[in-house]
Amino acid sequence: MYARIESLGLYGIDGYPVTVEADTSSGLPAFDLVGLPDAAVSESRDRVRSAMRNSGFSFPVSRVTVNLAPADKKKSGPIYDLPILLAILLASGQLEFSAQGAAFIGELALDGRLRPISGALGMALAARDAGIKRLFLPAENAQEAAVAQGLQVFGVRDVAQLICHLRDGAPLGASEPPVFSGVPCQGDLLDFADVRGQYAARRAIEIAAAGGHNLLMIGPAGSGKSMLARRIPSILPPLEYEEAIETTKIYSAAGQLADHGGLVRIRPFRAPHHTVSPAGLTGGGSMPRPGEISLAHNGVLFLDELPEFSRAATEVLRQPLEDGFVTISRAAGSLRYPSTFMLVAAMNPCPCGNFGSTKPCVCAPHTVERYLSRISGPLLDRIDLHVEVAPVDYNSLAASKPGESSAAIRARVLQAREVQRARYAESGIRCNALLPASRLEQVCVMTDSARNALRRAFEGLGLSARAYGKVLKVARTIADLAGAQTIDAPHIAEAVQYRALDKKYWLRG
Repeated sequence: MYARIESLGLYGIDGYPVTVEADTSSGLPAFDLVGLPDAAVSESRDRVRSAMRNSGFSFPVSRVTVNLAPADKKKSGPIYDLPILLAILLASGQLEFSAQGAAFIGELALDGRLRPISGALGMALAARDAGIKRLFLPAENAQEAAVAQGLQVFGVRDVAQLICHLRDGAPLGASEPPVFSGVPCQGDLLDFADVRGQYAARRAIEIAAAGGHNLLMIGPAGSGKSMLARRIPSILPPLEYEEAIETTKIYSAAGQLADHGGLVRIRPFRAPHHTVSPAGLTGGGSMPRPGEISLAHNGVLFLDELPEFSRAATEVLRQPLEDGFVTISRAAGSLRYPSTFMLVAAMNPCPCGNFGSTKPCVCAPHTVERYLSRISGPLLDRIDLHVEVAPVDYNSLAASKPGESSAAIRARVLQAREVQRARYAESGIRCNALLPASRLEQVCVMTDSARNALRRAFEGLGLSARAYGKVLKVARTIADLAGAQTIDAPHIAEAVQYRALDKKYWLRG
């Protein structure tokens, strides 16, 4: 006898339809699983056999062939356990139900319980687009999959509960889509009110947040670089609905969705250790999972002690910073993960970390040059703002008055972002940092004095063509914060000061 069950697979962060076919025939008992399964899929035969027996059914004593179609696409993971079990039950005549318009995914425990899976949201969206009306999956993934509106999502605890629903019509409530308010909970975010002093660094961070610009902070150990960076999410705009779905899909595919809940509501903040490999940043594996670059999509990627990262690791940032996505090529094909993030990096001015502080620096000049040259010129060019973070003086630390709160800074950031939203309403650009070069002259209109100031800076600092564009975009953000329609000389002057480190710290060949 023959039976088929609709299911889904996951490739990268996107799902695709999979048909699970089962055929039972006479002959010596055997179980053949075909359709390019990986090791985890091949092991389904043992999980399905035990789950079937422990759920009150018997595994057919016959030749069983299961095919996962399309057969030319590699199948990975244990998500096909449930549809394989149902297809075998139908083919062996132990169960009868209409599977029209329904799809099933889920990993089975040996006792028939369903375990949570990764990538449920991507597969739910693919099911909806394929015309599937009902999706059955582990109960822990129900809220996550319910984000795919227009699809009935049923969370299942175990095989027995699902069989009672399919065969006897026992009620199984569909999960309601989570409500998206667009306003994240700020309670768990760190507040800039805890920061004393550091007015120059706070101003640079406000500009970076207002325009989505990349930021590099240079200062001695203990000056507060990490403290400042970890508070950046508290002043960023809330995630829009489309951004939340993109981010949730990535975290779902990576298996890092907290408690297998609904939408991600707070912009990601990723801070990988400097020992991370290039594959850890971009993603990797035979079936590549998202790396830190993609997990920071629509949020912040914080690289502390930037020169300590390997050159190979930092160089893989160049394409995502330029294009907004990362491409991973394997023999089976290429994957493209979205990677639009705000890069925030921090580093010491020298190996001992004391240059510029009250403690004596013990580093020789050539040692400092070698240390700083670990950051390549092309990567530095892609960082919009470079700011020096000086040590905090005693009076600032001992002051009883708190610093300006994140709420106050965030209000200004949101106001500037609203200006950008109106400006780019028809183009899909979300912030000044993503402005393409073809529109620079149209958007970054300057006064004559501003144009002269930019010319002097370009010639005096020896800026590259990319740095020229970065200065213009930062100046546009500074003007937006000031409520100015046209970029003036003071806006250019402030933007240029955030490029002064090009000459001060890096030797250019």
